[in-house]
This record gives sequence, structure tokens and C-alpha cells, in this order.
Amino acid sequence: MINSRRDLPKFPHFNPKILLGLLVFTLAQICAFAQTPVAPVANPCPRFAAGSVIHNPPSLFSSNGVLNVRFSYQTRTDSAGRTLFCFMTPNGTENPTLYVRPGDTLNVTVTNNTPATAIQMMVNSPNCGASAMTGSSMNIHYHGTNTAPTCHSDEVIKTLINSGQTFQYTLAFPTNEPPGLYWYHPHVHGIAEAALQGGAIGLIVVEGLHNIQPAVTGLRNRLLIIGDQHTVQGLVPGGAVPSWDLTVNSIAIDSNTDANGNTTFTPARLHMKAGEKQLWRVSNSSADSILDLQLLFDGVPQNLQIVALDGVPTGSQDGTRQGKIVNATHTLIPTAGRTEFIVSAPPSTVHLAQLITQNINTGPIGDNDPTRPIATIQLIGSTTSDPDHDADTDEFMPSTTGSTWAQRFEGIIGATPAIHRTLYFSEVLSDPTNPLSPTNFFITVDGATPVLFDANNPPSIVTKQGSVEQWTIQNRAGENHEFHFHQIHFLVQSETNFVANGTPVNTQEIGQFRDMVQVPFYNGAVDSRGNPLYPSVTALFSFVGPDIGNFVYHCHILGHEDNGMMAIIQVTP
Repeated sequence: MINSRRDLPKFPHFNPKILLGLLVFTLAQICAFAQTPVAPVANPCPRFAAGSVIHNPPSLFSSNGVLNVRFSYQTRTDSAGRTLFCFMTPNGTENPTLYVRPGDTLNVTVTNNTPATAIQMMVNSPNCGASAMTGSSMNIHYHGTNTAPTCHSDEVIKTLINSGQTFQYTLAFPTNEPPGLYWYHPHVHGIAEAALQGGAIGLIVVEGLHNIQPAVTGLRNRLLIIGDQHTVQGLVPGGAVPSWDLTVNSIAIDSNTDANGNTTFTPARLHMKAGEKQLWRVSNSSADSILDLQLLFDGVPQNLQIVALDGVPTGSQDGTRQGKIVNATHTLIPTAGRTEFIVSAPPSTVHLAQLITQNINTGPIGDNDPTRPIATIQLIGSTTSDPDHDADTDEFMPSTTGSTWAQRFEGIIGATPAIHRTLYFSEVLSDPTNPLSPTNFFITVDGATPVLFDANNPPSIVTKQGSVEQWTIQNRAGENHEFHFHQIHFLVQSETNFVANGTPVNTQEIGQFRDMVQVPFYNGAVDSRGNPLYPSVTALFSFVGPDIGNFVYHCHILGHEDNGMMAIIQVTP
């Protein structure tokens, strides 16, 4: 089945009166759309049993440049006692994938239908939405999108939507937005980890990847959203027992440990037709778990043809507007990162084909992310109908290419930065005399005093629109940290002192644009003069776009972000 979305007709001549009428009608629709609360949906937050067949999440497509979405934000408790969260549409679909095109407008009306809880803290004016945060507050971050950091757009510092409240988002996607995989999730500081581990995660696809990377045309479009949640058995992690269990497209991949200490996993099942290639679009939408994906055929790593990272087609920013394939046998995906790659179906002679995540050494005080399977690939006949996917409206990529466009960050690869900044991750016990006291997490500009994040903090960095800056982000802590920057992508230039602690440089991302990058733990290594060899990433940041105002950068291990590892940057006109 070919993608049901069709190219929009072009209208070379407009009658101004007709255009004005259409504008008034559209605005009236949006206003009416925004004012109506979204009622709670019965049986929210459905989940699938371990071993289920993977299918794409439900999908919603923009039409005539607009996508209107209505969400009921809800919660329930599962059979293992875990608190679940989700975005439900009025017709009962959960966390749908939102398909937009560059230049489109996304209107989201969301009603917080979770039960009210006690007030936790006050947020000073000016604010966006409620002025008092509660344990059930929520908002939505449109991760990776180059949309405005303003109230009712992609603003997370002051935006609070409390129980019973309805809120309207209107996001204008820039006409030069890179095409690829993005996602959305709640981003209220202090309770973001719980929301994501509860499963309030959904994908955004900016269409057009096939135009910039023709290798994906006509391929089956496989969307994989990987989350994490509390382990079922509540065990203290160690060895093969993970700190957090994983999910894929709401299918549980729970760890099970028997009386002898043996840990097993039940992977999901993924169908491929014999001889076919598929485009796998993977989002690590977990709160705390790092992935290092590998496709194994009878234990042998297979080639992954990487075509996009964090929503940007690889190698496409050099002015040619054509993507370049990056070949690899594994791909590291930090928390909140995305990788899109082409894979081939296993031959019929292969006994076991699996998508796995490899063990991550997160440092002496980090979480445990062991090797474990995510999905077992099952072959079906090349002409066999696949009822798990044949009804999906986004099953295939378009079969022909169209025109390309100048992407947001073209031309900065050779730019000379106006300023260089050094920032660093660090951790300190709240009571240094008590090793059991809570840990405070900081991200600090070198030379400044570390401070925990607060929505009322002044900006840690002030820069001007139009500037290009080079940042070096160091890790001075004993566990991995994952750097995320809101509103813009950055160009990864180099990774230093990784090998000093046994972490290989991630060569796949050098010279690529990302909104997520991992900075591995510091193990105390020093050079011949006794200077610390802090692992660091150097990247180029361009503020030449239209986005001005206050937004944030932080560690996207959300247990760290919730405990202070976030700061504000202000871009002035």
C-alpha cells in the first residue's frame, strides 16, 4: 500500500477576497478548536504484552498546511503498580505520530485530565498557563523542533497546565526545517522523569526525508519509539538486571530474574518480508536509559545505513542538499536522540535475527544499561499480507522524490565563531558529610558558581541573534551525561578525552548536526602535568534563526535534569 498522503495542489493565482475569506474561516476554526476542553477517554494508556508484534503508532497528517490535534492527558496504574501517563485523542488513540511538513502549523489543544494534587511550588510572573506547580502539572515540549520558545509554542520554563485546565499550543514549523524524526513529551521540571517513564511519549515526523535522501524512497516506514519504566520485580540492578526496563511502541520488554539469579527478557516481534529493505526510524524516548543498537543475524552484526540523526539527514548540510549514508554496525542513541537507518531482511538461512542494545558503561555511579534484546525479526513471505501493518497510513515512504530546500543550518560548517564557552556537568552531595544525602546536579559555565535550576533563575548565558558560538561541554562527574539544547541543532566538531576512560569516540556524529550528544563519565585520569582529562564535546551553535527569548539546555537523563542539571540561555534581538 502506498502512503495515502498526496501532494497538495498548487494555486498560482489567488483572488484576494477568497484568500481573506479562507483566512477568516481558518482563524475561526482554530479559535473554536482551542476553546473546547477535551473530555477524558475511557480505558486510557493501553499497553501491549511482552512478545507482541510491533506496529506503527497511530498517525495524524497535516492538511493544507495545518494539523489540528486534541489531547486528553491521562493516567492510570498498571498491573505491576507502575503509574502510566499518556496523550489520548478523543477517538481513543494513544500518543499518535504527528506528520507535518516544513512551513506547516501544528495546533494542539490539551486538557490535563489527571487527578489534582497538592501545590508544590510557586512560579513567579510572568508565567504561561497556571502560576502554581502541582504534582500533576504538565506541559508539552516538541523535542528537536526549531520552533519558537514563546508562550503557547515550545516554551517549557514557565508553562504549567494543571489538573482540569485546557491549553492551546500553536507551533509554526519553519519553511527550512530539516526533514526527519522528532518527538513530544511533558517537560515540567521536577516531574519530567515520572511522566516519560509512565509512557507520555509520541513522535513527530517532518516529511521530506525522501527528497534529500532518495535511498529511502518506497521503503517500508518503520517507526520505533523506545521508552523505559520501573523494573517489574523492583530489584536492585546489577549484572544483567537493568536499572530500568525498556518498552518499544508500548510493548513491554521486562526483565525477569529467577531464583538462581538468571535474568531473561521477552523481546517484541518485528515482521519483515523476505528480501525487503526497511527504513527504521528509532527514537530513544526513555527518561534515563542509553541505547547502543545493533542488528544481529545469528550473532553477526549487520550493516546499518544511517540516513538521519536527530531529525537532520546525515551529510546534507554541505550545500548540495543531498544526504550521505553513514555505514555502521551499531549506533549509539543517547536519551532523547533519534537515528534513522536502512536495514535488510535476514536471509531464510538465519536462525535468529534480533535488534539488541549493547551494554553501556555509564560510569562508577551511573545506571546499569546491560545488553538485552528489543525485537526478534520474523520473516514472512514476500507476497504475504501483513495485517499488523497493511492498514497503517504511514506504512511506506513515498515512491518518488521531489524538490529539496535550503535547510535551517546550511552554511555554518565553516563559520568562525564569535565566542568560545566552556560548560561542565558536575554532581555534589547536598550534605557532603552524609554519603546517603541526595545528590545535586549542575551544568555550569566555567568560572561561574554552580546553581540548581529554578524557573526564576536569570539566564546563565546571554547571546545575540545572528551570532555563531563554539561551546565545549565537559563532564566532571563519575557518570555519563547527555547534553540537549532546545530550539536549535548544533554541529558536533570533536570529542576529546573519551579514550582516557575507555569510551570510544562516536565517529558517526562528528561533522553532523544533533540536538543530543553524550558526554561520558570522568574516571579521574590526568595528563603528564596532572591536569584532569575531562571527557568533552566541542560543538558549533548558530543563533542566526528567528528564535529569540529564553530557553534551556540540560542533561536529558531526566533524573538528573529534575534534580537541577538545567540552565537558561537568553537570545536577544
